[in-house]
Amino acid sequence: MRLNNGVHIPMVGLGTWLINNNKVDQVIKDAVNLGYRHIDTAQAYENEEGVGKGIKECGVSREKLFITSKIRAEYKTYDEAKKSIDESLNKLGLDYIDLMIIHAPTPWNEFRETDKNYFEENLEVWKALEDAYDEGKVKAIGVSNFHIEDLDNIIKNCRIKPMVNQVLSHVGQTPFNLIEYCNKNQIVVEAYSPIAHGEAYRIKEVENIGKKNNRSFAQVCLKHQLQLGLVVLPKASGIEHLKENIDLDFELSEQEMNILNLVRPLDDYGKDDYFPVFKHSGE
Repeated sequence: MRLNNGVHIPMVGLGTWLINNNKVDQVIKDAVNLGYRHIDTAQAYENEEGVGKGIKECGVSREKLFITSKIRAEYKTYDEAKKSIDESLNKLGLDYIDLMIIHAPTPWNEFRETDKNYFEENLEVWKALEDAYDEGKVKAIGVSNFHIEDLDNIIKNCRIKPMVNQVLSHVGQTPFNLIEYCNKNQIVVEAYSPIAHGEAYRIKEVENIGKKNNRSFAQVCLKHQLQLGLVVLPKASGIEHLKENIDLDFELSEQEMNILNLVRPLDDYGKDDYFPVFKHSGE
């Protein structure tokens, strides 16, 4: 897929949330060996050094990889954002980052729980991203967890339109209105937690379609999002799950897609329900 500035982004990436800094390098080396070329990290994951080590040692040249990182949601000034981009480059050991995004429109401790929209602050952070883009430090810029009004604020007030919006999206929790808006504005949507943070096994429709196609829960969920036109970022650390998440050479029928599109939202995300992105997933 091409971003609105012509940069190519691989449709399946490796999410590294909750993978420890001292273990993520091996996961990346395993993933790249299996064919992954898109790696997603963030300042808040605190594993950029390990990701950088994995990139350096994976055996594939830098230009063949697509690396994403994210500015901490708590950084809401130009200076904080600008400094953090340089720090990410240093930790990753890279000359450039393929995609750098704002992790959330508000600090995490206020996520979906404040009347303050942080519009002005996000414009400051976006200006830092625009400058980093102009300087060649990043090849593309985008956002994460942004609603339509948050995106409107950037589009109407800034020089460069966001190229990506990375959001929680999976069977039973697919933000169709937001996806439609992004498509109209040439903004690629990336789905994080596309397997419902491992809770997809509780969705009966996914189980039934998986049995019919001789595919796993994860593969059905990932294919659903891909056929909707989204980039997917499944997190995995073991070899078998890494293989499973990239073995997607099959198609869901129109009927199967319609069934999955109408799945009711999950009641909760199990032990991880307290994370802000899951706590407010229905909003």
